[in-house]
Amino acid sequence: MSVHAIDMEASIRFYVDVFGMEQVPSPDFEDPVTWLQLDDQQLHLFLRDDTTSPPPFHHFGLDVDDFEAVYLKATELGVLDRSIAVPVRELPGGEVQMYLRDPAGNLVEVDWPDAATLDRSTMGEIPKLADFLPQSEEALEARLYRTREAAPVGGGGE
Repeated sequence: MSVHAIDMEASIRFYVDVFGMEQVPSPDFEDPVTWLQLDDQQLHLFLRDDTTSPPPFHHFGLDVDDFEAVYLKATELGVLDRSIAVPVRELPGGEVQMYLRDPAGNLVEVDWPDAATLDRSTMGEIPKLADFLPQSEEALEARLYRTREAAPVGGGGE
C-alpha cells in the first residue's frame, strides 16, 4: 500500500514510533519514496508537494501485535481520529478497530481480532458499533478476520 507524505521525516517518525515499522531499501523513483516494513506488511510513503488533504474516509488497515501499545502511543501523540463516530470501536464479530491520522492527514485503521483480550484498565470501555448504529441481521454476521472455512457459501470456500 502507498500513501502520500508532505513531510517525509515526520511521516517516517510517525510510522516507526506508533507501529514499530522499519525503514527498508527502496528503489529510486521520480519523486522521493520511502519504504517501511512491519512483519510481512509494507507501506510506501511518496513525498508530494501537493498539500491537498487526502479524501476524509479513504484509509488502509494495519494488523498490529500490540493494540494497547499503539493505543497508548496514539493517545500520547494526540493522533486518534474523532471524525468517525468514536476512534475505537468493537465490530459485530468482536474485532476492534481504531482510527488514527498520520502527519499528512491519511486515515489509518488499526485492527485487532478480539476485544475480549484487551485490558480495560488501559483501554477503558470500548463501545460496540451496534450501540450507536443499529445493525441488520446480515451485518451482524460480518467478520473482519475471515478464514477460508468461514467464507459464505459461494464465497470461494472449498
